[in-house]
This record gives sequence, C-alpha cells and structure tokens, in this order.
Amino acid sequence: MAATIAYVVALQLTSGPKPLTAPLTALLVVQVTFYATLTTGIRRVTAVVVGVLIASGFSALVGLSWWSLGLIILSSLIAGRIVRVSEFVPEVAISAMLVLGVSHVGDTAFTRILETLTGAVVGLTFNLVLAPPVWVESAGDAIEDLARRMRRLLLRSADQLTAVTSPAVAFDRLHAARDLDDFVGDVDTSLRRAEDSLRLNPRVSEGLMHRVVLRTGLDTLEICAVVVRVLTRGLADLATARRAEEPLFPRETGAALEDLLGYIGDALVSFAQLVSTEVSASAETAAGRLEADLAAAHAVRGRVEALLLDTAERDEENWFLYGALLADVKRILDELDTEHRSARLLEGLDRSGRDYREQIPRLSRLMDWLTR
Repeated sequence: MAATIAYVVALQLTSGPKPLTAPLTALLVVQVTFYATLTTGIRRVTAVVVGVLIASGFSALVGLSWWSLGLIILSSLIAGRIVRVSEFVPEVAISAMLVLGVSHVGDTAFTRILETLTGAVVGLTFNLVLAPPVWVESAGDAIEDLARRMRRLLLRSADQLTAVTSPAVAFDRLHAARDLDDFVGDVDTSLRRAEDSLRLNPRVSEGLMHRVVLRTGLDTLEICAVVVRVLTRGLADLATARRAEEPLFPRETGAALEDLLGYIGDALVSFAQLVSTEVSASAETAAGRLEADLAAAHAVRGRVEALLLDTAERDEENWFLYGALLADVKRILDELDTEHRSARLLEGLDRSGRDYREQIPRLSRLMDWLTR
C-alpha cells in the first residue's frame, strides 16, 4: 500500500514517465516499527543524495569512461562508509551510476532525489497513520518461555539427584543447558524489535522504562542461564566420579536439593512474569510470588548447605563439586533478589541517559537548556 501510494504521489510531483524510485524507496523504508522506518528512511535518502552529488561532480569534471566508472564506484562505497548509511552503502554507488549514465545529469539528479524523498515521506506517513504494533508482549512471552525452559531443565536435573545416574544422562542435561544459549539469542532478537517499537511511539508513554525493564530482565536471566549450565556441568562431573551403582547424593541430601532446585525454577518463572507484566495489579502479584519463592529457596538452602557439608566430609575427593554447587545456587538467588533488580534498573536508566547524551549531544544540551 505504501509503495503504491508513493508511486501515485511521485507521478504528480515529477515529470518522469515511470517514477519507480519512489515506490522502491517506500518498499525498503517501511519497517515493523516506526523507529526503524524513520532511521531506514534517513539512511536511504542520505545514500541517494550522496550518490547524486558524487555523480554530478564526476559528470562536470571527467564524464563517463571505463576508468571513471571504477573510480566513481570506489568513491561512492567509501563515501557510504563515511556517512554511515549501513545497509544502503551500495545504494550510493547505484545512484551515482544511474545518474552518470544519462545525458541530462542535472534533471535526472533532481528527479531521483525528489522520488526518493517522496517514497521516504510516504513510508514514514504510512507508519504514522497505521501505527505498527508494540512488540512488548511478544518479547515478554519470549522472556517467560526462556525462564520456563530453565525451570524444566532444573526439574529434570533434580529428578536424578537421589537415583543412580549414568554419565550419559548427566551430560544430556549439560547439552540441554548449552542449548539455552541459542534460545537466549532468539529472545534478544525479539527484545531488540520490542525496544525499537517503543522508541518514538506516540502510543507508549513510558517507553524508556519498558525498554530498561525488559533489557535488565533478560540480562539477569542470561546470567542465570550461564550459572545453570555450570551447575549441570558440576552434576555431570559428579556423575562421572560416582561408581556404577552409587547415587549422586544420599537420600536426605538429594531430596532437600531437589526441593531447592524446584523453588529456584519457580523463582525464575516468577521473575520473568514480573519483568514482562505491564498491569500494576498483575505486577504486584508476580512480585509477591517471587518473594515467596525466594524466601522458600533461602530457607531450604540453609538445610542443603548443612547436608552438603556433611556429605563433603565423607566424600573428600569431591568436596569442591559440592562447594561449587552451593556457589551456583547462591549466585542465582542473588541475581533474582528484588534489591539487586532495583539496582540493575537504576543502572540501566543511567546508562540509557548517558548513551542518549553521547549519541545526540547537541539535542540533549538543548533539552537541558529548555528544561532549566
């Protein structure tokens, strides 16, 4: 629709018989978020203008020949890197070649710039009229799905604590923990799209806060995923050190550790729900559930620590594995702690403010002056 409208508008504004540059620009510019549409439109228009200027200069100086063609392509690619038009670097050279290959360079240059501006403006207007969706909900679902995957892995690992576990089964759990890295990458992609959908979106009043909450939440879960992988590695090493008919832990120790991993899994899911919840009432419910899960996990952790200490005294060869297991559990609980999350939120807000000031220093100084 945007490309068709851009073509109709370009027919009225230009004298060219087929202004296909306008619909092509609209087709390339319109993205799934308004922010992406705006930035893409700016980069494409910049690429075309730079290419046209280079072609006009070469046309006035040397004209078109085999060596000037190669030189204009090289110059356009370098200029595209300098002006930072990202994926539109080849567009600089394409625009320059198309303009240089015609007899009336001035008319063609103006027409191409006008058609490109028309396509970009129509595409941007199209996203303003039909606002793209806010992808926060899908990003929240992805974060919650990651937490549930981690919980399932912890429960599967806990099922083997009091039973005879072969090294092959333990290493299967380790490979499943390593697969979490790929899923974290998918969640990060979904979150980046959600962050873009919140920028410059008139339908969102607190876009910065939403972005920081989701980003810091994913950072926490990513750290927990790494710790879970280390934890499963410790269990795999312990399974390798055990004799064929010997369980990983004594019954009482294994049962307590099973409860602890269950509470940690529940806390991970509660944390993800808290991060991805926008409604205040639901957020309060998720926060209360998270605090309850963490309190239960801390209570069981004290009992597990005493039991593992007793087990380590009887199994001195593997004492470091028990210590590492306790350290991993403590690290996850510390990451999920509400005070730690509040500190991360403040750091994220400060970092976002600094990044904004570094990226747009003049505009930020103007806003500060207007505020004062």
